[in-house]
Amino acid sequence: MTVLSGMRATGKLHIGNFVTLENWVEIQNKSDKNFFFVADWHALTSHYDTPEIIQPSTFDIIRHYVAVGLDPKKSVLFVQSAIKEHAELYLIFSMIASVSRLERIPTYKEQISNISTRDLTNLGFLGYPVLQAADILIYKGDSVPVGEDQIYHLEFTREIARKFNMKYKEIFPEPQPIISKVPKLPGTDGRKMSKSYGNVINIETNEKELKEKILPMMTDPARIRRTDPGNPEKCPVWDYHKAFTKSQEEKDWVWNGCTTAGIGCVDCKKLLIKNMKERLEPVWDKLASTSVEDAIEIAEDGNEKARKVASQTMQEVRESLHLRW
Repeated sequence: MTVLSGMRATGKLHIGNFVTLENWVEIQNKSDKNFFFVADWHALTSHYDTPEIIQPSTFDIIRHYVAVGLDPKKSVLFVQSAIKEHAELYLIFSMIASVSRLERIPTYKEQISNISTRDLTNLGFLGYPVLQAADILIYKGDSVPVGEDQIYHLEFTREIARKFNMKYKEIFPEPQPIISKVPKLPGTDGRKMSKSYGNVINIETNEKELKEKILPMMTDPARIRRTDPGNPEKCPVWDYHKAFTKSQEEKDWVWNGCTTAGIGCVDCKKLLIKNMKERLEPVWDKLASTSVEDAIEIAEDGNEKARKVASQTMQEVRESLHLRW
């Protein structure tokens, strides 16, 4: 099994990313080949006007990868833009990608309508799924950890692989999704958690900042007074308990207390803060001991390993297209 996934270098990683990274660590320990990269070119598709954030974000993400548990001895940790073959394969795939198909991808339509602070009407943003297909297929990735919002992108990658294999030569696998078993965390305002929406909780934080983010979080809107019973399934804080509260006894306490008005929302949130702190403290310690220089060294080693694989794949692609160089 060859696993590949990545994260965009658009700023600090947040709690939603943490849950994803824990899933990657679990997958890492079961897979033969693992490629986890920092998507700095992808970051440019939406942050082309603030490129100065991308390099520091890139090295910071490598630090986070290692702090949460990705092991450079088990996984190739690398930077997208260091492997120029990604861009070459992206160009080739763009010849067989339909513009109308790209415009129908739900995440494209969603972000165009929701993000009003940046101009996303550029070819790079529209072609994001084509570059993503190149990222995956250049390593012949057959398994991709994805959240529900990325399923459509992966299906597009499968379509590209199929189309290329039929037109030219069978080179690429059709990657299968590894659906995350962990709950999808909403942002602090109840919407999708996204740096673009400004509703995130960073991984690299502390207990004080956790309290400042969690205590004001919206809860079940029907629970207006302390004596009103609530419905945890309508409360974003409950999604966080699913991810961070491991004890079934504590989950039962939250559920029963909420539905009977036996506890208040502040009681629920205080328990969550305690459990989040316990899970995140080891990561905070590891981040404190991992420098930017360490991250650069890890990335350079990973770039070399990734480049060897990508170069071999591109040689096959060029031959199939009768391109000599």
